[in-house]
Amino acid sequence: MSELTPAQLDALVSLLDDPDLEVKNLVRDKITSLGAEIIPFLEQKWEKSFNPEIQKEIEELVHDLQFSLVKTRFAEWRDTEDRDLLTGLWILNTYQYPDLEYEKLNAEMHQIYFEVWTSFKNDLQPYDQVRIINNVLFNTLRFSGNTKNFHSPGNSMLSTVLDSKKGNPITLCAVYLLVAKKLGLPIYGVNLPNLFVLIYKSADITFYINAFNKGLTFSKQDIYNYLEHLKIEPKDYFFEPCAHLDIVLRSLRNLGNAFEKLGEVNKVEEVKEMIAILENQ
Repeated sequence: MSELTPAQLDALVSLLDDPDLEVKNLVRDKITSLGAEIIPFLEQKWEKSFNPEIQKEIEELVHDLQFSLVKTRFAEWRDTEDRDLLTGLWILNTYQYPDLEYEKLNAEMHQIYFEVWTSFKNDLQPYDQVRIINNVLFNTLRFSGNTKNFHSPGNSMLSTVLDSKKGNPITLCAVYLLVAKKLGLPIYGVNLPNLFVLIYKSADITFYINAFNKGLTFSKQDIYNYLEHLKIEPKDYFFEPCAHLDIVLRSLRNLGNAFEKLGEVNKVEEVKEMIAILENQ
């Protein structure tokens, strides 16, 4: 686990409530330098400790180590060729739920795909294919927009959305997108102001899908009308597919807004750090 013995690690942890701030900071730095693999040991120490001061220090250390791991994973994901969407959303998810395994999220998404696949027919017209996906996701599985707690941080966490079947526009679109991709359909995300939607874009046909409104389909003209209503100048990218990176960045911005509304200043700053890593291409 590290170059230190268990006895030496015990001694280090016991110094976390040292009244000398310099000693305490040196101890924190030393423990942090051991990396994320030290977390299980620290969690054990927290359980066995009856000192609230040490417990608080351990909690902060564990969070710092976990957050460092999230940032490392985001940097690695940013540099991959395909920037797999589920992997990006899983990394974001581990910011709030560090113990969440990618395999668990993947298995849950595969189950949703399987439910759609059993009703799906490849030889149908695009609108009919979308109607089948809509029926399974929004009627059978009962996914819906979280209108009561629209600004909850949980809406940006895919695991929470899969458990509660409620999400914001971007997480519901992500579920839809991941299923459609497995089905081999040309469905992508579209970054609209104040709303995230999907586009079905093939050589023959283009139309849009609003996953937050139970998969309602609409046209390019509807986007023009929407932008006009908001008094926003139309830009090309409001009508075209966006990248997986854009989806994860927008999810992070939603998460930052949610923490801001809750007054969680530290978390807002940490979200900004994650965004900066992904924007540093």
